[in-house]
Amino acid sequence: MDTIFNSTEKNARGIPAAPFVAEVEEFVKDPNDFDLVFSKFQDRLSMYKYMQESKGSTVKQLRVRIPDIEHTLQVCETLQRHHDLSADEDDNEMEVHYQLNDTLYTKATVDTKDAKVGLWLGADVMLEYPVDEAIVLLQERHKAAQKGLETALEDVEFLRENITTMEVNCARLYNWDVERRKALREAEEGTKNLAI
Repeated sequence: MDTIFNSTEKNARGIPAAPFVAEVEEFVKDPNDFDLVFSKFQDRLSMYKYMQESKGSTVKQLRVRIPDIEHTLQVCETLQRHHDLSADEDDNEMEVHYQLNDTLYTKATVDTKDAKVGLWLGADVMLEYPVDEAIVLLQERHKAAQKGLETALEDVEFLRENITTMEVNCARLYNWDVERRKALREAEEGTKNLAI
């Protein structure tokens, strides 16, 4: 009974593949075990739905984070270019327009002589980096976020396929049980009507 879901098929992140119920009798050896088997299939379906929701949340977060990283990288590259161009000159200042909030922008004069930037690392932590180090760090984070997004999207698709398989399995099991009960009822009625 516990071997129903002991499949060796898994995706690259270890999410087990759903078995396909071709013949219900392969899974339900004893009709008295139907409720147990059906509940195990329902539990697995719930597990896949939970994982899909979790992976979907990861996808949403990465789709927000990647443009932020790209924008920050673009700003750092602009600062680096200005620093490289003005290294020989006395004019190391650059005028920029930056966003304070969603609808408010303002001007600032930035001294690019030192060429340092502050990056939010998360958990209310900001660290100051030289621009060239910040660019390398942001490129690594961008690459990791892109890879994470690809992985999460693969997992969402894998889970979607397995959810469909489990929903079909549950429907097949339920229909099998309905047919079995109908046949039992007809057999009981047939034996009642027998004249002895």
